[in-house]
Amino acid sequence: MSNARTIVLTALADLSSGDITAVDRWLAPGYIQHHPAIPDGPEGVRAMMATLGAPIRHDVHRVITDGDTVAVHGTYYGIGPAPMVSFDVLRVDADGKLAEHWDAQQPKSDQTVSGRTETDGPTEVTDLDRTEANRKLVTTFVEGILLGGAGNVTDYLSTAEYHQHNPYIADGLDGLAAGLATLAEQGRTASYTTLHKVIAEGNFVLTMAEGTFGATRTAFYDLFRLRDGKIVEHWDVLFDIPATLAHHNGIF
Repeated sequence: MSNARTIVLTALADLSSGDITAVDRWLAPGYIQHHPAIPDGPEGVRAMMATLGAPIRHDVHRVITDGDTVAVHGTYYGIGPAPMVSFDVLRVDADGKLAEHWDAQQPKSDQTVSGRTETDGPTEVTDLDRTEANRKLVTTFVEGILLGGAGNVTDYLSTAEYHQHNPYIADGLDGLAAGLATLAEQGRTASYTTLHKVIAEGNFVLTMAEGTFGATRTAFYDLFRLRDGKIVEHWDVLFDIPATLAHHNGIF
């Protein structure tokens, strides 16, 4: 759907305005919700907006459009005591309505090991002719390295340039190894068990997976930027999966 990007960005801006009537304008009657704390359907979003009771600010950093599905990397202000770095993934139906929503958020960090923020860096979608090749490379990386624990990481990650936006990990492959070792020493090893969704457009690929971070069941949203067949940049959001949900859809 060529205009899915425009629909999603316009709808998110309208919904962020605090105008509850935006729910009727943009959400399909059968809207499927995956956020753990919001009940299913338009009424769940309407109730959430009424609870907030005021406009919120949503800064958009990156947008990936993959058919009828749009992933938005952004930061929310006003939904909690701290700014929340987020990924919103929305499916648009044939009527131009938002039909399904997945998301993950984490509080914005004041400092990162790499000196980069959790959201800065390139935003332009390029290399549209490499979309499927990049999707395949990232899928193989996640399934083989992150889930399977086998293979050579340098088959996927650039040895010359690897920019890191995770707050606890420095740039480069040495920074990645050191950061993961430090987290392991603290009992916070990331273990991926299932890859649920891969969203790709040009040089950007977003994966949605689950597993554990330390002892906590976790959703892993990882955004990769690629150049010349290698991953050169990484952003992520880790989101705790609660034991109970406000609906029966699961978070994936």
